[in-house]
Amino acid sequence: MKNIELPHEKAYESNVIYDGKIIKVRVDKVVFPDGKKSVREVCEHVGGVGVLPVDDEGYVYLVRQFRYPYGEELYEIPAGKLDLSDTETPLDCGIRELKEETGFSADKIEHLGKIYPSPGFLTEILYLFKATGLHMGDSETEDDEFLALTKFSAEEVRDMILRGEIRDAKTIAAMYMSQLQNKQGDDNDKDTCG
Repeated sequence: MKNIELPHEKAYESNVIYDGKIIKVRVDKVVFPDGKKSVREVCEHVGGVGVLPVDDEGYVYLVRQFRYPYGEELYEIPAGKLDLSDTETPLDCGIRELKEETGFSADKIEHLGKIYPSPGFLTEILYLFKATGLHMGDSETEDDEFLALTKFSAEEVRDMILRGEIRDAKTIAAMYMSQLQNKQGDDNDKDTCG
């Protein structure tokens, strides 16, 4: 199937209606390629990082925390927003968040990829990593974070996703991306080992 260039809509007016600590919300007036006009509501976000911690035995560590917008506790990979007041890279942020939320440091942190959590209105980019060779230390949660560290086998996490007990998109994406990366590594090993 051939990729074709799609026509793009263009903004001709933009108004910021909210500028907060984490997000900025703007309303853009746009014109389509056919000349019709519309409005786009855009939530700008600094971006963030999620880290999938996996120990030497293959167990996955998730944090359980209350999420106010949904009014419920969720299982999630350790994650947080990028600190733009500094020159923090996504890798630096991942190392920081892993330590803050779990107490772990890692011998190896692999980049799994990046995702767009909700591209219809949100500019956030989430960078996903996998941490292995874990070493336990003290967690350093922020004042407004109340977390419980949990440990599951990879199979338990997959089953929890299938049962709808894990609904956090970055956690599901990180698990799937890690599985694909592992499969690709297995396929490469088979190719080279004959």
